[in-house]
Amino acid sequence: MTQLKHAINGTITNEMKQTALKEGVEPNYIRSALAEGTVIITKNKSHKSIEPLAIGKGLRTKINANIGSSQDRVSLKEELEKLRVAVAAGADAVMDLSTGGPVDEIRKAIVEESPVPIGTVPIYQAALEAVKKGKSFVELEASEIFDIIERHAEDGIDFITVHCGVTQSSLERIKREGRIMGIVSRGGALTAEWMNFNKRENPLFENYERLLKIAREYDMVLSLGDGLRPGCLADATDRGQIEELVTLGELAQKALAEGVQVMIEGPGHVPINQIEANILLQKRLCHGAPFYVLGPLVTDIAPGYDHITSAIGGAIAGAAGADFLCYVTPSEHLRLPSIDDVREGVMASKIAAHTADIAKGVKGAMNMDIKMARARKSLNWDEQIRLSVDPERARALRASSPPSDKEVCTMCGSLCAIKVSGKGK
Repeated sequence: MTQLKHAINGTITNEMKQTALKEGVEPNYIRSALAEGTVIITKNKSHKSIEPLAIGKGLRTKINANIGSSQDRVSLKEELEKLRVAVAAGADAVMDLSTGGPVDEIRKAIVEESPVPIGTVPIYQAALEAVKKGKSFVELEASEIFDIIERHAEDGIDFITVHCGVTQSSLERIKREGRIMGIVSRGGALTAEWMNFNKRENPLFENYERLLKIAREYDMVLSLGDGLRPGCLADATDRGQIEELVTLGELAQKALAEGVQVMIEGPGHVPINQIEANILLQKRLCHGAPFYVLGPLVTDIAPGYDHITSAIGGAIAGAAGADFLCYVTPSEHLRLPSIDDVREGVMASKIAAHTADIAKGVKGAMNMDIKMARARKSLNWDEQIRLSVDPERARALRASSPPSDKEVCTMCGSLCAIKVSGKGK
């Protein structure tokens, strides 16, 4: 029986108790929110090495880090190091988006080593396997795509992105409206290509019951992907994006009725003044299902700094009700992220999530900032460093410019306002 079915039946499971303890809420809150579909617990029945993670309404905003090989760069050792760095920096979950090399081996190694939930996008592997078979992705049978999905479930993957909302109707809306960038989601583009070639409906939409059956068997969360998300500010909040969102809301309700947990994925590039409206639309159309957003990025002109544009958007989205932030690294739009990029991306997203939690009034969030303020008032540098989001970096920066007076820093020196006023007394 799935966590959702237990919750609907009124049973509080060990996973509910564990997540409630970590979140500082009552176990019955987790159970009731699970039952109504506003909270999920990500833990595949076969993934024994992790603790369950709760995501959703009233809980701390979570962050995800994407790792994985590409066709140009394949190194299992490097991807495992990215995993370790991401988790150490504070990632709550990691997605393996490998598209090159021995992807089965990479995925299994990541699942085995990871202490946090793992997500994937199975359609990427379906495309790779088509090439290995000497044919194009569009020549795959629907059954071959589902076979890959089941393989990921068997390997212990905790949540998968599936682009079920890319339909003939939504594609037609995009075509009629006109977009600067069209479809920028890899999974969305592959799905649309398959549909156009075969003159058929999206197999994940058409055979949704089969997808639910696989997810239910392993208690694997379905992350209903935004295959038609905007790839630039000018394309944000258009008819294609909204039609897909309406479809995802309907599919989420079907999943809940079958005991399958779902979250909804949200747009990547959104003007800052449209972010709150996007969150409100998702929550209304999808009946409060947890919202997983990429960024959103608030400008298109900052390659090399998109971890910052993403953190700005993520903080606003989180404050408005987004539940799960997918990090963006400085390498976004430019290259495969390095190990250092992964760390930078997690830190930026971590700051955004914490900022959102303060705005949402999440229990304990503001306490950290109050402790920091008191440490600064007393010029307690060791405590300031300990409380910081990145103690390693804070310590290194202070050590790189040692002051002559250890009570202050080299920014203000003897003019330090706190010291002048008697440490704030």
